[in-house]
Amino acid sequence: TRGAMTMNAPTIFDACRPRADVLAGGAEAEFAADLSRVAGAGDDGAHAGAGRFFADTYPTRGLRALLRAVCRRLAGRGDEAVFRLDTAFGGGKTHGLIALVHTARGMAGVGNAAEFLDPALVPARPVRVAAFDGVNADPANGRRMDGEVRARTPWGEIAYALGGRAGFELVRASDETGAAPGAETLRELFGGEPALVLLDELSIYLRKAQRRPGGDGGQLTAFLSTLFGAVARTPNAAVVYTLALGQDGRSADAYADETRYIADRMAEAESVSARTAALLNPTAEDETAPVLRRRLFESIDDAAAGPALDAYRALWAANRESLPESAARPEAEAALRACYPFHPEVLDVLTGKTATLGAFQRVRGMLRLLAATVAQLWEERPAAAAIHLHHIDPGRERVRREIATRLEQSAYLPAILNDIAGQGPKPALAERIDAARHAGMPPYAAYAARTAFMHTLAFNAQLKGVSPERLRYSVLAPGLDIGFIEEARKRFVAESAYLDDRPGVPMRFLAEANLTRIIQREEGHVDAVEARAELDDRIREVFSGRMFETVRFPGGPFDVDDEAGGGAPKLVVISYDAVAVGESTESVPELIERIYARKGKDGAALRIFRNAVTFVAADEALRGGMRRKAVTRLALRALKRPERLAELAEHQQERVRELEARSEQELALSIQQCYRHVFYPSRDRMGASPVDLAHTAVDAPAASDTPGAGQKQVERALRDMGKLRLPGDEPDSPAWVRDRTPLRKKGEMTVRALRGEFRRDPALPILIGDETFVRCVRTGVESGVYVYRSGDLLCGPGDPPVQIRIDEQSLVFTMAYARARGLWPRKPAEPPSGEPAPIAPPPDPPGPGGDVRNGNGPGPLPPVSPPPPDSFSAEGVLRDALTQLWEQARGAKIAAIGALTLKMYEAGDAFRLFGAVGATLRAEKTVHMEGGYETAADGEFVLEFHGPVSDAQPVKDFLQPQLRAAKTQNLKVTFEIAFAEGLPMADGAPEKLTARLSQFAGGAAHVTAGAAAKTGGGEAAR
Repeated sequence: TRGAMTMNAPTIFDACRPRADVLAGGAEAEFAADLSRVAGAGDDGAHAGAGRFFADTYPTRGLRALLRAVCRRLAGRGDEAVFRLDTAFGGGKTHGLIALVHTARGMAGVGNAAEFLDPALVPARPVRVAAFDGVNADPANGRRMDGEVRARTPWGEIAYALGGRAGFELVRASDETGAAPGAETLRELFGGEPALVLLDELSIYLRKAQRRPGGDGGQLTAFLSTLFGAVARTPNAAVVYTLALGQDGRSADAYADETRYIADRMAEAESVSARTAALLNPTAEDETAPVLRRRLFESIDDAAAGPALDAYRALWAANRESLPESAARPEAEAALRACYPFHPEVLDVLTGKTATLGAFQRVRGMLRLLAATVAQLWEERPAAAAIHLHHIDPGRERVRREIATRLEQSAYLPAILNDIAGQGPKPALAERIDAARHAGMPPYAAYAARTAFMHTLAFNAQLKGVSPERLRYSVLAPGLDIGFIEEARKRFVAESAYLDDRPGVPMRFLAEANLTRIIQREEGHVDAVEARAELDDRIREVFSGRMFETVRFPGGPFDVDDEAGGGAPKLVVISYDAVAVGESTESVPELIERIYARKGKDGAALRIFRNAVTFVAADEALRGGMRRKAVTRLALRALKRPERLAELAEHQQERVRELEARSEQELALSIQQCYRHVFYPSRDRMGASPVDLAHTAVDAPAASDTPGAGQKQVERALRDMGKLRLPGDEPDSPAWVRDRTPLRKKGEMTVRALRGEFRRDPALPILIGDETFVRCVRTGVESGVYVYRSGDLLCGPGDPPVQIRIDEQSLVFTMAYARARGLWPRKPAEPPSGEPAPIAPPPDPPGPGGDVRNGNGPGPLPPVSPPPPDSFSAEGVLRDALTQLWEQARGAKIAAIGALTLKMYEAGDAFRLFGAVGATLRAEKTVHMEGGYETAADGEFVLEFHGPVSDAQPVKDFLQPQLRAAKTQNLKVTFEIAFAEGLPMADGAPEKLTARLSQFAGGAAHVTAGAAAKTGGGEAAR
């Protein structure tokens, strides 16, 4: 199944239960809580309640160490006074500061306090808490602290937090001038009580301060040095600050320069104050998953999820060649078990890529995105064994708002709307691909697009994008087919308007449109009249050729003449605006019906040569695509102009040249695929249609075999339906042609008139050229079905081949007609006077099963004497031949028939007679079969059988399928029925026998009968 596995393992809905606020969508505001509001007002939703806060928080090693160290310091028992929280992606720094605020206030109502801190270390006396959050700071206007106080600096905000309005008055001048206060002033703010100072997002504050006239980071360094010194000299005071630095001491986010500057200033401050900050990491990378699991889910049954995890392991092993090498390692399974219900890619991308965006609020941002995703999944409940990157859907308002507003990635909104998730009535590219190719299946294109988009959200260019292998790994899950994943990825890449189109780059989105979008914009400038002219000209070229005479876009019968002078049948190409065939083709379109049935200026006259007109019409569903290909070709032609190429990047210039060269063939192919409906002459009418037209549709692969050769496509369709004969094809059976034309009743026709029947009668095949027709006539003459005369030349079976002329002076006779008129056999030449005329033995009755002369035979047969008076023969359609036979016998006053011989011209008719002949009573039934067949691989089989009909039944059963599959076949079958008591001619027994035999076989036959030696009962006819 190309990598799919049945979704029989438990889903996330079986193993996980999200928290109620996550499902209700109320957790978003909580994730947005900030340090300033918690520490200042003490009233910030769920964060204000310590019990709820710690119930939703996972006790990481770093958080426990932080609370223990700071609480020891606040109790006057710790030597370390300055603490720095580091983590590369900000994994819980602010969350750790908020935990400190709640702990400093006594952890009242915290039921699981022991998970985080020894109860003996919880502060027993009031702690003054001051928090500065660079996100909320306003250096230019001042941040409102109460009705009258506005603080512009960190020391202004901290002073107010520690001492209220009176505390702020101590540093008002420093706040207004931007000059850092002294250490004694800060110590005075502590008031001799335990004091906790928290500094968060200083890099953001610094960028704001540097934009303030006269603002710089010099006084920030002085303040930090003073603060560290004051705290160090106060035994029950501590300061905790955060920095977004990785393990290599570098920052990868949008505030990297400011973060590096702050780090350097902090180092200076520590040096001046002789205090080195204790480094703590509130959330190590291996604890991110537990943090998210604790906050988002009320319970996770890891045991119940075991089968699903095993299914992933099996999928990765089965598709190791299509996935990254790391997917086959044991670490991949371990990561999945640790992250469940999240796929490891979710956390890898959010922590390694998305977290580098300056506006990404680290764990809060992850929680917001994932909470919205969890709520959506539990609302829609798709068959998901884990939560993947592709489940983060930017088509959802909450997710799109998070990306565009909080992550400040609104530049990607055009890419989202155009390629990933549309709004309103216009679907995006991924949605269109899924609707067209994945109906009733998972939305593979949307999964690929969302995954690539999440991989795009990174600050550094080298982090953006995803390789094909990693995308397949990210999307693959039980119930999904890796083949469809790859097919959707390729199609999306080929058609996306916003993916980076440079060669060799990973799959990543751009804020600006790529070449695909540039072409789309150019298509919008293509003149509709010019596009129609381009398409019409190309349709004319596609359906031009020598096989058919093409008539393009007729308005009615008057545009399609009824002449056959050119010899080629007509191919009528109906305008795509006039007729477009829908999904169900139940009747002939009215315009095609009128053209087929009528001719002339007013359409009043009946068309004669109806079997020489074939129609092709456009498909309604493919008509728009054909038009778009014409527009695209003109757009590419315009972009290829030198002045337009100069506006594009070098790789795009090369791509435009390539696409323009290919567009001609693609337009031709789209025309053939659209013009797939063929209406051809046939007695097998469509439904209740009043005209002799049948319908066939060409499938897309067949159309693509010969792009640009529309006539070849029609030829193949007609040959598949057995309607077309080309020069070199085996001619139709002469007896079949005789019986399906007026020749059978008339007995004679001019060769031109017989050829005209192929242009007139829809029951006959369409002939390309006259070669096949001429061979049919010649074969009929050689096999004794026809006699040919042209002027004084008379030609029949056994004569050397002659040139068959198609004119009014040349005639074709049926053998029965020629014999009845004495035309054949030839009359012997008058012998010299006194010499008797030679008498030759009677020949075998001629027919399609007789010898075929190829010009090397012995020449004309000698004259024959007439048959005995008690022997009768006739040929034609079986019923007619038998009727003639009985008429002859009754005319000769024969009382009963003793023997009847049936020589069938077609093997199929003969096989259908086996049962009827075998059921004839009071008669001895024998059959003689002689001939063979040639297989498609040029093998030959020859047979001869003579015996009872019952013994021949297994032979017949063997031969039927072999003859159907044979390349050529020649089988002569003759039935002999000897009536024990004779077949009486007087009581209607012959007519009963005729009815029974002709019920099963309606083809041509040669029949003979002989009079019975004595007459008897009529049981044989019953």
